Amino acid sequence: MSGEVGVLVLAEWKRGSRLAGFARLAFGPFLLRGTPGLVFVKSLGTGVGGGFGLAPSFSHHGLMLSFIDEAAADAFLDSPRLAGHRRHAASLFTVKLRAFSSRGRWSGREPFAISADPPPGPVAALTRGSVRPSRLMRFWSRAPASHRAVEHAEGCLLTAGLGEAPLLRQATFSIWSDVAAMNAYARSGAHLEAIKAAKDEEHFSESLFARFVPYDARGTWLGRSVDLPGMAA
Repeated sequence: MSGEVGVLVLAEWKRGSRLAGFARLAFGPFLLRGTPGLVFVKSLGTGVGGGFGLAPSFSHHGLMLSFIDEAAADAFLDSPRLAGHRRHAASLFTVKLRAFSSRGRWSGREPFAISADPPPGPVAALTRGSVRPSRLMRFWSRAPASHRAVEHAEGCLLTAGLGEAPLLRQATFSIWSDVAAMNAYARSGAHLEAIKAAKDEEHFSESLFARFVPYDARGTWLGRSVDLPGMAA
């Protein structure tokens, strides 16, 4: 199958490697400059414990990347650049992604080209936004309840709270058993209330909502693994 391939990397650093991990967080895009086939990269922090919260974690790190094709994504996953992550990580999770829906922008661009159809099985979701400073308190008053709900939602296989900058540039990534489970969470409870408030109160100056077919997942995140098949040709 042709088309762009996304890769998400989630790392928990070893206790003695947190300084090296912080350097990768701060300088991730620079360190990855020149990676063959790389068309988009964001270096992402998390809240304490790898979740979505006000206090930052110094032991967790994420990378969201997009490559021109499968070969470039595979080359990165087997590269010395990612090997550096592996050396310093107590645990490392990677998953490949093909977008079947993407709406909005990230840093002024559309980072994920559509390269798949909606799947009958597992699905991944990425929601990110740049919070307006004037809406900061309103956004964060609703965010924790929404994240607590996703952690216990039926059909949620994995979730991560991510951010480019403390408080203002936030994202959530999740993997679900199927589209129905994802939609059931999105259209109910605390998450639905947060989405309605974000729209009505214009919390975001920029936002992106992307949905993917996740495949070829490896490793663990917060002690959890996800059994996903490879992508069919």
